[in-house]
Order: sequence, then C-alpha cells, then structure tokens
Amino acid sequence: MKQSRSTLTKLAFTASATLLASPAFAQSSVTLYGAVDDAIVYANNQKGASNVYLRQGNLYASKWGLRGVEDIGGGTTVVFDLQNGFDPNTGALSSSTQIFNRQAYIGMQNPMYGTFTVGRQYSTYYQFVGPLASSNWLTGATGAHPGDIDGLDTTIRINNSLIYTTPSWNGLQASGMYALGGIAGSTGRGETISAGVRYNTGPVNLAAGYLRMDNAQQTTGFDSASTGSFGTSSLNTGYVSAKALQHIAAAADYTIGNLMMGLTYTNVQYVAGGRSIFHDTAIFNTYAALATYRFAPDFDVAGAFSYTLASQANGITSAARYQQYSLKQTYHLSKRTSLYAVQAYQRASGETLGSKGAGNIVEATPAVGDSQNSTPSSTNAQFVGMLGIAILF
Repeated sequence: MKQSRSTLTKLAFTASATLLASPAFAQSSVTLYGAVDDAIVYANNQKGASNVYLRQGNLYASKWGLRGVEDIGGGTTVVFDLQNGFDPNTGALSSSTQIFNRQAYIGMQNPMYGTFTVGRQYSTYYQFVGPLASSNWLTGATGAHPGDIDGLDTTIRINNSLIYTTPSWNGLQASGMYALGGIAGSTGRGETISAGVRYNTGPVNLAAGYLRMDNAQQTTGFDSASTGSFGTSSLNTGYVSAKALQHIAAAADYTIGNLMMGLTYTNVQYVAGGRSIFHDTAIFNTYAALATYRFAPDFDVAGAFSYTLASQANGITSAARYQQYSLKQTYHLSKRTSLYAVQAYQRASGETLGSKGAGNIVEATPAVGDSQNSTPSSTNAQFVGMLGIAILF
C-alpha cells in the first residue's frame, strides 16, 4: 500500500513538472449563437389582395452562427464568424446556394492596432450608420426606410471584402473597406468601396458612412459577379442596371434617461452607364426621425417617420415620394425572449420607372420597410401589422 502511494506521488509530481515545463497554450473559444424569430403578419394589400401569413426574421433575422476567438499573444487575437440564415417555418436555408449567406469572414484584432478582416461581410457604411437608424431600433421588416432603399438594414452584403477598423480614440473610430472584383483582365470591375466614421460618448452617438458598389456589367442587370448586392423593390426596380450604386448617410441619436431620439439622412444614387436601361442618374433622398422609450425594464416602445424623395429624371416630371410611419412595442419575457408587435403605414405618390427602364414610367407604389419588397401594394398605400416572438441563443 505504501509502495502504491509512493508510486502515485511520483507520477503526480512528474505530470505537474511536465505541464509546468511545457509552453502555455493560448486561450481560444468557439461560440454557437443565433436567433429564432417568427410572427403572424397581416398586410392589407400585396399586389392587389390582403394577406395573413407567417413571416420569420422580423425583430431579429432567424440565423445561427459560429464565432471563434484565439489569443495568439501580445494582445492579438484571431477571429472568425460564420453566419447562416434560415426560415423556421420551412427549415429552408435563406439562400439555397450559400451555407453562410449572411457573413463569413476571418481576421485579426489588437486593441492598439485595430481590426482587419477578410471575407463576406456587411459594409463599413452599414456597420457604422446602421446601428443608429430605425431599422435597428424598430426592426427592418417595418422600420427600414421604404424598400430599404438606403441599405441601412441587412440587405447589402459584400463578397471578397477587406475591412480595416481603427481602435477607438476617446469614442472616435474610423473604418474602410475594399472588395476586389477579381475579374480576369479587369480586376476593378465589380469592386466595392466603403468608409465610415463614428463618435460614441455618453448620451451622444454620431456616424457617417459612404458606400459605392460598381456593377461588373457583364449583363444588363446588376451582375452577380459584382462584389456587392442589394434588395430590389418597386422603388428601384427600374434602376437595377446601374453602372454603379452610391450611398451616403449621416445619423445621430441622443439618450436622456429612458428616452432616445435620433435623426438620419441618406442620399442614394443609381448611376447610369453604357449597358443601363435608363439614361439619367436617379437620386433618392431620405429624411428620417425616430424615438424610443423604455417604460419598464421589460417593456419598451419605438416610433419612426421617414420621407423619401426621388429625383426628376429619365422623363419623369412628377418624381416619386414615399412617407412611412412605423411603430413597435416589445415585452421582454427574459433577457433572451421577447414578444413584439409592429405596425407600419406607407403612402406613395408621383411616378418612377418600371422594370423595363427608360420609357416605362409607372405610378409609384409603396413597399413597407423591407418586408414587402417583392409584394408592393397595387394602390398608393400599404399597411402591415405583425405579432411575433423571438429568442436569442
């Protein structure tokens, strides 16, 4: 028995010495995360008829992802994020051709030198300005500006992108992005450029962003070989053959107690080119205001108004106008689970281009938020209401 105890003691001492003598391995972690979100929806007019249906991803996009971090020493970490969207009503992938359709990137970060990532990512324009816009506070489904015309919800993602973000200097931070077109003989064709700056301190948040997506233009539409892609609605269907698409945005919000108030301005330009089916650059200016108030730790409300004005171009003399009113009420059952109700009303006036481009002048029709991009109203007004539940994990 004594010999056995002595042997065990020697083995334990030897193992401890070996571990102490071995080089220390850096800390690393991989996290599974995501959201499941579903709602019963009523739309008063979808291409001429009312509809009651289930719609996923309203408060949060239904998704799952893998996020990893490895500390390689000296304050530097290697990071990655792989994110997939899905429909809980059918179990289908959001994209049948992409397993990680939302984001897929890898990179390195250091608190002194900043962060550098490569892959499929949201633009710097969205990452900096989006958190201050109504699509973040109310939900993009009904709170995004009409048709998400300015890409401040998650409808724009960039392939082949490289992003560098500086450390925060007393609340000030900047970031730049470049996405390589990668077309042999014309590397710049289909490229995307984006930049942003923000200032966050105390109750005040300010942000500005720029985004330009060039069309690879191997076809008459916005070619799939382009690094950027965007949502199509009745607002922009006549301009998707643009040579380039440019976004400029500025936003600010101010918090006092339980009240937050914010303002946003965006300018979107569809630049005509040799293969475009329209002739003149089309411009959409959006002016928006929002407010949120937390009545209790488990209950809050939010409201927003946006006014989008299109330019007179391509034979249009009565340019399109879109007014949208959005509301949201949220009851938090826990830190992860919420019940929500959202409502939005949009009214359109004036004219725009139809899908055939120049010469195809049609009456402007509303598309609430980005939930009705494929189902605009057949009249000049549209109402959408939702009751849903969402859980984060």
